Amino acid sequence: MDSAVPARQTRSDGDAFPHDSALSPYLPDPEFEPPFDVVEPLRLATPFVFNTPHSGCIYPPGFIAASSLDPTALRRSEDAHIDRLFGGVVALGAPLMSARFPRAYLDVNREPYELDPRMFEGRLPAHANTRSMRVAGGLGTIPRIVADGHEIYRRRLPLEEAFRRIETLYRPYHLALDALLERTFAQFGEAILIDCHSMPSTGPLRDEGGTAEIVLGDRYGTSCAPRLTETIEAAFRARGFGVVRNKPYAGGFITEHHGAPAFRRHALQIEINRAIYMDEKTLVPSPSFGRIATQIVDIFAEVMAELEIGQEPRPMAAE
Repeated sequence: MDSAVPARQTRSDGDAFPHDSALSPYLPDPEFEPPFDVVEPLRLATPFVFNTPHSGCIYPPGFIAASSLDPTALRRSEDAHIDRLFGGVVALGAPLMSARFPRAYLDVNREPYELDPRMFEGRLPAHANTRSMRVAGGLGTIPRIVADGHEIYRRRLPLEEAFRRIETLYRPYHLALDALLERTFAQFGEAILIDCHSMPSTGPLRDEGGTAEIVLGDRYGTSCAPRLTETIEAAFRARGFGVVRNKPYAGGFITEHHGAPAFRRHALQIEINRAIYMDEKTLVPSPSFGRIATQIVDIFAEVMAELEIGQEPRPMAAE
């Protein structure tokens, strides 16, 4: 297997993966032009697609001004540096997609209209999901709070602002991710989405005691073939990482939406403990950052080799 496929950087927006602008009255947000990046290998060599939906770190001045929190506090929901931590996987022949807008501004790991009516001036449309557990917790498509529970906004937002963010950021993002997965499936007869996240160090306990470094979320076995989840878990454990499954992170909307193992479409969420690769207070990468980034590449190279994934289409059974 070719484990050193060169990469090329592409910055993709709604024009690269078009949405019908004639149907939307909203102009693209100039702060997020483009709203996401896709780093492509020069040659696709594997059915893996990597995605970091919460690594965006551009905070518009208007957003900061509307918030009761300072920029450092707003970043508490951010999966800081996760796009860089997984950046080496592109050399294995897989694309890496990353949001540029922050999770506190818009969360693409939610339904498109998972909205809290208490946040907005005006009545939400009938199709909005206002009663989900995530909305109740303040973490809907437009979040009400940051990860530590502090309220983001000083006052209610105009309803049009929610629609604008969904149309100009959420919708193009998901169209682009769909396109990457469809292209992968067409070439390999299989698509494997790895949704990459980070978690605070006050996370779940390892089986043997202490805090877990890795949480794998496969929606309790429904979004990914068991053999794939087991192989990835074993590769992390072999390198000394403490791994748990599905608790407390079983996978969000993206994992649930794209995971259909019976149809050779797999989705696995990976949460990495922030304390092992950065200072959680300053968000500065720690000296271990480079070592862990290298281990991630080695892990997925090993998984691809063990499961004979890549080069030629060899669909993996859902088991």
